[in-house]
Amino acid sequence: MSNLPPPQAETRTHSFTVAPEHAGQRLDRFLGDVMAELREKDGHGDAVSREKVKRAIRDGAATVQGRPCTVPNTRVEPGQTVTLTLAVPAAKVTPEEGDLAVLYRDAAIAVLDKPAGLTVHPCPSCPEGTLVHRLVRHFPELAAQEGFRPGIVHRIDKDTSGLLLVALTEAVRLELSRAFAQREVHKEYLALVHGVPAPQGELDAPIGRHPLHKVKMAVVPENRGGKPARSAWRVLLADPDGRFALVAVRIFTGRTHQIRVHMAHLGHPLWQDAVYGPAETAPPAAGEPPNFPPRQMLHAWRLSFRHPETGKDMHFTCPPPPDFAALALCLSRRMQRVVVTGSPGCGKSALMRLLGQPGEAGLPVWSADAAVARLYEPGCGGHHLLRGRYGDRFVPDPAGPVDKRALFAAMRREAALRREVEDMVHPLARHDMDAFFARAEASGAPVAVAEVPLFLEAGWKAGTQPDILPNILLVGVHCPFAERARRLETHRGWPPDMIAAMEAWQWPEADKMRACHLVVDNSGTPEDLARRARGLLAELARLRAARDARVADQLASLWRA
Repeated sequence: MSNLPPPQAETRTHSFTVAPEHAGQRLDRFLGDVMAELREKDGHGDAVSREKVKRAIRDGAATVQGRPCTVPNTRVEPGQTVTLTLAVPAAKVTPEEGDLAVLYRDAAIAVLDKPAGLTVHPCPSCPEGTLVHRLVRHFPELAAQEGFRPGIVHRIDKDTSGLLLVALTEAVRLELSRAFAQREVHKEYLALVHGVPAPQGELDAPIGRHPLHKVKMAVVPENRGGKPARSAWRVLLADPDGRFALVAVRIFTGRTHQIRVHMAHLGHPLWQDAVYGPAETAPPAAGEPPNFPPRQMLHAWRLSFRHPETGKDMHFTCPPPPDFAALALCLSRRMQRVVVTGSPGCGKSALMRLLGQPGEAGLPVWSADAAVARLYEPGCGGHHLLRGRYGDRFVPDPAGPVDKRALFAAMRREAALRREVEDMVHPLARHDMDAFFARAEASGAPVAVAEVPLFLEAGWKAGTQPDILPNILLVGVHCPFAERARRLETHRGWPPDMIAAMEAWQWPEADKMRACHLVVDNSGTPEDLARRARGLLAELARLRAARDARVADQLASLWRA
């Protein structure tokens, strides 16, 4: 029994000629593909799923070479004429309540800021709750236009935000459709992409249905069904670490998913794009899980056209929504890497204990002295280097520990040997510190702190800048020499000659403190140090907030331009 529409129902018959590239294709797949292509051409064609095509074929709605065909897996051949008859859907949209961000309107046009997550017009998967349903409520004059897309002259994806131009009369709709077809409308988008592309460039690469995944588009040769597609980009902001870029993309054609496909083809897919992007999503911030909508970071930023009635040049710019700006800020943020340094006996370790206490700051902490001790353990890097360079002198037993007493005594006597040992061990310690910072950042920690007594002497400060992350912020712990000497003698039992030797190996304390970005005074009591540790944490938080504010202002200035 046929389920074709009754005679009084309006129908539309679509006729297609099988091209060579479709030779041997199933009838249902062929019709599904060509109906999808027809729908992409300025929104014409019925919205029809593959299952609907199959049902229509089984119900007798298809012909091949003029003969009815009810078998969906029938193979088509080049040159054959295939038709599909479908019922024409209702021509009106029911008005629905809903907000609209109207940036401009007159009797002929309206310019809107479409939010992400709102489908532009009805389709089988979204028959209600679209932008068009709201449009006909806000603009009753659209009732004069027939069909499910009154006023729509171009589209943006459901999860793309930004500028949308609407025609309020049929004559204006036709003129704007012509202007879009003739590429007289200037459209530019903002995109957050993985990696950093070339500063500017252009891609002219045809786009068509993905050969394997029909829900996706892809760069496809024209002889395989690809349609001309041209995009040009320029980088507005590049992450110094190469993690992301803010890119302005101008499109000269309007293919489905054009920017998403072209940027992915270039190797720089959009952040949060579940279809064309990698599995990596927004990073955690300050130890918290990411809280960004799972939508591609694409925003219709600029729109320029000639008014269809007055001939006046119209220009609109629309900043992106908060989620776009928040993700850009999150991607630009880096963990604050702090190094604590100072002269012997100043209280570096005491400050580190305060910063790392779970009940207090609870920051990830690392100690260069502890790292070197690990390196000297049997089987580790420092142990191998000392044994290989000096034989039994400092490592009498290949499987035994380093004789640290003998090593320290030799380093005190022989300056050249001390420098040689430091040149061997310091790079290993630096690698260990860098790995610590990388682990802490991957965990989402906002701050991590390393204690490095010889940070300046080892030359590790080269290239660092104050509070510019991920470069290192250097914190010095100050204590007068007399007090430091007293503490070393009282608490560690160091004799005066050892104190003098350790002082000689390091920069003068005044020079050391001048080289630091922040200084914590530890000339008082333990309670004084605890209070100053809290003050240091507050200052670090202030620096992070100030840095975020600068980046936010920079971003805002870019998309206001």
